[in-house]
Amino acid sequence: MNTTEPNDDVPSRLAATLKAIRRAERSAGRTEGDVTLVAVSKTFAAEDIEPALQAGQRAFGENRVQEAKAKWPALRERYPDVELHLIGPLQSNKADEAVALFDVIHTVDRAKIAQALAKEMRDQGKTPRLFVQVNTGEEPQKAGVPPREVDAFLASCRNDHGLAIEGLMCIPPVDETPAPHFALLEKLARRNGLKGLSMGMSSDFAEAIAFGATHVRVGSAIFGARPKP
Repeated sequence: MNTTEPNDDVPSRLAATLKAIRRAERSAGRTEGDVTLVAVSKTFAAEDIEPALQAGQRAFGENRVQEAKAKWPALRERYPDVELHLIGPLQSNKADEAVALFDVIHTVDRAKIAQALAKEMRDQGKTPRLFVQVNTGEEPQKAGVPPREVDAFLASCRNDHGLAIEGLMCIPPVDETPAPHFALLEKLARRNGLKGLSMGMSSDFAEAIAFGATHVRVGSAIFGARPKP
């Protein structure tokens, strides 16, 4: 999709993305509405996000706790039914703010994070839904549990920390075909009795849906090119 249109075209691009998701669901023989669109609003200001909210979108993804904390409380006053997803790396010292702010956390990836989240969930009495991030490409610069360690890490999350894990998340390497990574994530999830699969972005969400994605994370196809830092 073109990512250069002005942000006043957000509603039309959102509608086109949702239409493409429903088409992909049908092509994969899945029930319409199986897949949740997480609109990735990271780096965009509140005024850029509001057209999507006005058009009815309610699930949004942010990469950083501090950025989300700065813009979402005010938006949530106007749109209290928003579902906020953390899709970027989480530091253990931000676990308290993450639990307070987010409804879904996609990036549980190490014991220290699992322990910190478990403590904050007990202390705050909140239960955000949790996904474990898997580094399917075993890229050294990327967060995530190596595939060979997923079974043991999930068992530790459940048995040592009492966490209910909903699913798995991955970000395939940019220079590789995503299909094998989607297939691997689905296999790992099925083996561990997990139904949630957070995978697929603007360029490959239709393929991810064919492999069973339950959540697709789409930003540029909806909001256009990201602002320069």
